[in-house]
Amino acid sequence: MRLTILGCCGSIPGPNAAASGYLIEADGFVLGLELGNGTLARLQALRDPFDLDTLILSHLHPDHCADVSALTVMRRYHPALPYPERPRRLPVYGPSDVHERLAYAYAANEEERATTDLSDVYDFHALRTEPMEIGPFEVIAVPVDHPTPAFGLRISYEGKTLAYTGDTGVCDTLTDLAGGVDVLLSEASWTDSPDRPVGVHLSGKEAGELGRKAGVGRLLLTHVAPWTDRGAVLAEAAVAFPAAELVEQGAVYDV
Repeated sequence: MRLTILGCCGSIPGPNAAASGYLIEADGFVLGLELGNGTLARLQALRDPFDLDTLILSHLHPDHCADVSALTVMRRYHPALPYPERPRRLPVYGPSDVHERLAYAYAANEEERATTDLSDVYDFHALRTEPMEIGPFEVIAVPVDHPTPAFGLRISYEGKTLAYTGDTGVCDTLTDLAGGVDVLLSEASWTDSPDRPVGVHLSGKEAGELGRKAGVGRLLLTHVAPWTDRGAVLAEAAVAFPAAELVEQGAVYDV
């Protein structure tokens, strides 16, 4: 299983830095995880976006799904579509209202929404807490604590598991989400402080403590906001999890 970082900037894209977007690959199957601001440009720099076999959105804030509108244009209007070799409708998994949210983001007004719900481009599915078979992967969605419906994900392939927190504050479900995984891709949006709002994001300290408590093999930190000191976030995480790493745009990790 291979993880590629399309973008890892938290909350908004940064200078020459895309927001959240990842690829997870095994057996020739390409699973997109998030497609935030700037990630479609990064994807095109690395490979053909038509290589995507499915797309999972942990939640529907723009920094995790904004570039789906651009992908819609590409899949609907590209003059040299690679069909029928590849199914036209890309499977997209997300919260139960994913189809409505993406249609509203794409269509400019009610009149346009009356003629497009994006179902000609995507095959929408709601994330479920029971195991889902998506290509060669087993995927389990775990509800987490964020201002909008949001999920963390456990993605397994041939005995290896990667867990992804998505965006979340500290909550009881995180330990089950991350328990014993080979790699934990954890958001760490800011440094630790008692005045941080609860139920929004993890600090570097909280991400490190989660990695230690859950007994993960490797802790990768992502979603650091561009106004946050990345070194300070890493230093906090390393107190509890000394081998913690900050991911970099374009980096590739084998699980």
